[in-house]
Amino acid sequence: MRLRHIAGPGALLALLMPALARAQEVAEIVEAGPDSGDTAWMLTATALVLFMTVPGLALFYGGMVRSKNILSVMMQCFASTCLMSILWMVYGYSLAFDSAGMDASSLSLSTFIGGLDRAFFSGLGVDSLTGTVPESVFATFQMTFAIITPALIVGAFAERMKFSATLLFMAVWFTLVYAPIAHMVWGGDGALMWDWGVLDFAGGTVVHINAGVAGLVTCLVLGPRRGFGEAAMMPHNLGFTLTGAAMLWVGWFGFNAGSAVAANGTAGMAMLVTQVATAAAALGWMVVEWKVHGKPSALGIASGVVAGLVAITPAAGTVGPVGALFIGLIAGVVCFFCATSLKRRFGYDDSLDAFGVHGVGGMIGAILTGLFAAPAFGGFGEVDSIGLQLWIQIKGVLFTVIYTSVVTYVILKVIDRVVGLRVSEEQELEGLDISLHEERGYNL
Repeated sequence: MRLRHIAGPGALLALLMPALARAQEVAEIVEAGPDSGDTAWMLTATALVLFMTVPGLALFYGGMVRSKNILSVMMQCFASTCLMSILWMVYGYSLAFDSAGMDASSLSLSTFIGGLDRAFFSGLGVDSLTGTVPESVFATFQMTFAIITPALIVGAFAERMKFSATLLFMAVWFTLVYAPIAHMVWGGDGALMWDWGVLDFAGGTVVHINAGVAGLVTCLVLGPRRGFGEAAMMPHNLGFTLTGAAMLWVGWFGFNAGSAVAANGTAGMAMLVTQVATAAAALGWMVVEWKVHGKPSALGIASGVVAGLVAITPAAGTVGPVGALFIGLIAGVVCFFCATSLKRRFGYDDSLDAFGVHGVGGMIGAILTGLFAAPAFGGFGEVDSIGLQLWIQIKGVLFTVIYTSVVTYVILKVIDRVVGLRVSEEQELEGLDISLHEERGYNL
C-alpha cells in the first residue's frame, strides 16, 4: 500500500494501530516472562522423551537380541544418551537452530546448516525465551530428540559392531547428518525444507526416516551377522521388549504433544491422534500377522505399536482422528511386510527392524501427512493444494533418503579404514557383552 493514497494522519494512525498493538502485546509477554503452564508441560514432555531412550529403547532392543548381547545394546543406548547430550551443548544446538545470517532469498550454507554463534549454549540465560517457555527447556527438549535418533540406528547393526566404531559413528553421523537435516526441516525461514513447506511436526523426517535409512545403509555395509539365515536368532526376552514398547508408547506423548511447545489445543490433538494411530497400527500388524502366519505374536503387536508411533509423528500437529486412524492402519500393515517379506526377499540383516519400522513408517507418515493434513480430510494444516503438498512431502522424503544414504555410506567407509567396523568372528560368537565389556547380562 502506498502512503500517498492515505487521506490523512487519522488514516495513517489507523494503519499503524494493529502493528502498535502487536508490539505492545509482545512487550507484555517478554515482561511477564515464561508461561507457567506451558513451561510445566514442556518440562514433563522433555522427561518423557528422555524416558523413551533410557530405559524404553534400551529394554525394547535389549529384549530382542540374544542373551549374550543384551548389555552391549543397552550400553549403546546409554552411550548415545551421554555423548549426544555433550555434543548438543558444544555445537549441535547451534548447528540445528542458529539462524543468524540466514537469507531466505538466496541459496547459501545456512540453507543447509546453522552457524556456531550458539555453540556451548552461548547467549542462553535464565531469562531467555523460546515462545512462552524458557529457552533452556526448549534446548533440552530438542536434545532428547538428538539422543534417541542415533540410538535408533543401533537396531540395524546390533550384535556385530565394535563399541569404539559405534561411538565414532554416532558422533560423526550426528554432526554431518542429524544436525543438518534438523536445521533444514525446523530451522525457519531460509532453511531448505522449511522453505519448501515440508510438514514434519515432531520428527518423521528428522528422526525416523533419517535413522531408518542410516540403519539400512549400516547393515548393508557391515554385512549380516554370522549364521544369519542359517541359525535361529530369536529374541531372548520378549518381556523386556513389551515393557520397552510400553515405555516408548507413554514417552511418545512427550515426543509428539511436546512438539507443540505449549500446553494448548495442538498439544491435546497431537496426544489424541498419537493414541489412535498407535492402536490402529498395532491391531493392523496383529491381524495381518495372524492371517499370514496363523498366530498373532507378542513381538508383532509390540512392533506394530512402534510403527504407529513412528508414522503419526510427522502428522501429529496437523491431522485429525480419522486421518490418524488411516495412517496407523496403513503403517501397521506395510511395516509388517517390510520387516518380514521384504527383508527376506533381499536378504539384508536389519537386526531389529530399524529400517522396516522406523524408515518405512516414517516415509508412510511423512507422505500421508500431505493428504490428511488437508481440511478436506479432517486435518488442521495449511494445505492449499493436496496434490502440491503431497509432492512437497515426497520431495522432502526423497531428499532425506538420498542425503542420509550418501553421507552415512561415506562416514562408515572412512571409519572402517580408521578403526574398523566389525568385531572379530571370535568376539561375535562369544557375544559382545563379554568380548567388549567383560560383563554378562545373566550369571546363571
